[in-house]
Amino acid sequence: MSDQVTSTPSTARPSVLSLNINTKSALFSAYMPFLKRGGLFLPTTRPYALGDEIFMLLTLMDEPARLPIAGTVVWVTPAGAQGSKSQGIGIQFSDDESGQAARRKIEALLGSSLGSSRQTHTI
Repeated sequence: MSDQVTSTPSTARPSVLSLNINTKSALFSAYMPFLKRGGLFLPTTRPYALGDEIFMLLTLMDEPARLPIAGTVVWVTPAGAQGSKSQGIGIQFSDDESGQAARRKIEALLGSSLGSSRQTHTI
């Protein structure tokens, strides 16, 4: 995986992740628009189960502020997955204001590329 998307667990709590997305292409690959509330794929080798609650601090490209987002694991790609997909988890954003603000911001950044047929980390 490139260094353009990085996910690292915080040392404070295992359910808190920090995600840095540095390019529009990396954001497109990580975003999960097919989820009802939107979500992101986070590359990680840590084991998570469907339904696990996650809190992430998201940094998008040149934005100075990190977005705090609560969410739930709704997708798990195991190591050695078919199609050489990256190992990791898909997090659906919560229905609160922070989750929906993140969805609006991501969709505004992606704009017309949301309709692209390029492959992503999940589909």
